[in-house]
Amino acid sequence: MKQVIRFITPLMLGIIASACAPGRQEDKKEDIKPPVAEKKAHELTANGNTRIDNYYWMKLTDEQKNAEQKDEQTTQVINYLNAENDYLKARMAHTEALQEKVYNEIIGRIKQTDESVPYLDNGYWYYTRYEEGQEYPIYCRKKGSLQSAEEILLNVNELAKGHSYYSIRGLNVSEDNNLLAYAEDSVSRRRYTIYVKDLRTGKLVENPIPNTEGYVTWANDNKTYFYTMKDSVTLRSRWIIRHKLGTDTKTDIPVFEEKDETFYTGITKTKSKKFLVIWSGSTLTNDYQILNANTPEGAFKSFSARKRGVEYSIDHYGDKFYVVTNLDAQNFRLMETPDSKTSIENWKEKIAHRQDTLLTGIEIFKDYLVVTERAKANNLMRIIDQNTGKKHYLDFGEAAYTVYPAINLEFNSELLRYGYTSLTTPNSTYDYNMRTKEKKLLKQQEVVGGYNPDNYQTERLWATAADGTEIPMSIVYKKGIKKDGSNPTLIYGYGSYGSSSDPYFYSPLLSMLDRGFVYAIAHVRGGQEMGRQWYEDGKMFKKKNTFTDFIACSEFLIDEGYTTTDKLFANGGSAGGLLMGAIVNMRPDLYKGVLAEVPFVDVVTTMLDESIPLTTGEFDEWGNPKNQESYMYMLEYSPYDQVKAQNYPNMMVTTGFHDSQVQYWEPAKWVAKLREMKTDNNLLVMRTNMETGHGGTTGRFRVYKELAQEYAFFLDLAGIKN
Repeated sequence: MKQVIRFITPLMLGIIASACAPGRQEDKKEDIKPPVAEKKAHELTANGNTRIDNYYWMKLTDEQKNAEQKDEQTTQVINYLNAENDYLKARMAHTEALQEKVYNEIIGRIKQTDESVPYLDNGYWYYTRYEEGQEYPIYCRKKGSLQSAEEILLNVNELAKGHSYYSIRGLNVSEDNNLLAYAEDSVSRRRYTIYVKDLRTGKLVENPIPNTEGYVTWANDNKTYFYTMKDSVTLRSRWIIRHKLGTDTKTDIPVFEEKDETFYTGITKTKSKKFLVIWSGSTLTNDYQILNANTPEGAFKSFSARKRGVEYSIDHYGDKFYVVTNLDAQNFRLMETPDSKTSIENWKEKIAHRQDTLLTGIEIFKDYLVVTERAKANNLMRIIDQNTGKKHYLDFGEAAYTVYPAINLEFNSELLRYGYTSLTTPNSTYDYNMRTKEKKLLKQQEVVGGYNPDNYQTERLWATAADGTEIPMSIVYKKGIKKDGSNPTLIYGYGSYGSSSDPYFYSPLLSMLDRGFVYAIAHVRGGQEMGRQWYEDGKMFKKKNTFTDFIACSEFLIDEGYTTTDKLFANGGSAGGLLMGAIVNMRPDLYKGVLAEVPFVDVVTTMLDESIPLTTGEFDEWGNPKNQESYMYMLEYSPYDQVKAQNYPNMMVTTGFHDSQVQYWEPAKWVAKLREMKTDNNLLVMRTNMETGHGGTTGRFRVYKELAQEYAFFLDLAGIKN
């Protein structure tokens, strides 16, 4: 018998929406019935435990999605996703004017004709510029001087014509300055096709190379380049391929295959341009192979034997490598070794491990060493004079900020170029003289229409978790608010992979702040804001700390009078969407509304399926559910498995049909199960972008259409109508 999904058709939704005159929309929107997904019991058994997944049928293979003739299951899934999109549109129809107003505000702050700060590389000044009304960048260079004639390398606006999604990555020019390699993705599936352009003629040379990671590394002979090929099923970067110009790409032979399914691989070149470097990495371990870039036909040799639990990164200058490593150093230390003797027994310590400071990276100059660090939830930048040993830190004068080295290609320079931003300071590029300690602002992001940072306040707050741990938060609001619980407040969190959620300026957020919202970032365990232990305490069998930390931060904002439960909103995406799924199961009473973007919510089922991209590489992050103990722990917090009959806050869930990182069926199944189980009448809507993947829409302005809808979701629930 043909299966039927019971839901309101798009046509019926259109009739309902059009029947609701503006004055009647508030009354009528509650009468619009949501789609009801069909239940088909599917048994999933592991470790002696059987789960029933009634919505497992929503999972489609790539072949099903891409087939010209859609089978019955594919049609059923697509119809359901479209019905959810129609339901979202109908339920939010009354906010369309607000969405349009917010969207126009956001794009109105963007300087339409803009240009990046140029940097010098191998005799050319490189920069990126934007033209008025255009969605995509134009990559340019000038030979020798900024007064020289402009040469356009790529006009992405031209390349993107006819594509609803378009992404360029991996631009890399050969050492003789004549050839440009780049890669495109027009599907949003993280499968990039490599092209090579002859900059002298403007013509493409050779055949395109599909199914790659998108990055090309040139050897020094200007004839040979290396690229990374993906596994066609899991999309894992698996092979390093060497290609020589003038030969058939079909005859290219891998120079390396990463056979361990928990590892990824790639290739780059040292800043010194002396070595080609193949890297392999998993969550907890990595290693390298090196080859003189002048002899690309040679064999790569191991930098140091792979050792589980040892992580390191390498930089080269002169006749030695600098090694940042966690070898006997949880917060990492700096070592150095001759480039002729690179194995681990030859490493000598240069900067020792520190218990209170995480060493995150270095930037090498002839006379100076720049060390980037983390301590007390902030980025630090330390300058070391390599001749005298004198050291000093840069002072940025704000409680919460983000700073990072920018493009620094020259060794023989006293100037460090770095980027700086905070929740109130627009993105800024500086040149800092490491000898005189003078800094020069080269460019600060312009906010069209005027912006005065003095009108806003940023703070660093500390909430106390259940186990007594102090959890940092970065917070911003418009000056003049009262801490009487009256402020609508949006709290954001992530807390996975050791990825830190650093505070930065985001001009669209002004549309929320200027309407009275407080915005907070919860630096929960699972990131590295407080050092490496902060990450260790938010993963594997300590993952629940991420969720309870976020809840503690939310409660702190209420206790301190910033907001109340009927004005508090939460947001997170991807692994942060897992966080959202966990907190609405654990403390749904705390939040008025929650936005979960591309959320990783079906943890156990996904981690049991090794054919899904990213699964095998993340066993050290979440655990391997084939292990009984890991299975049971993951099951305890997996948002999809823990949905229960209770009240949930108002929720918006987003996904992309072509998402390869968090497959669309995870949020789709989650929403269907929430509809089935929840006991409230609160809003639950889902948006599936049928043309994109994990990163959402592309385009400089178009991307903000979806953001304006998300902001309208929060504003409407907060009672702010314009």
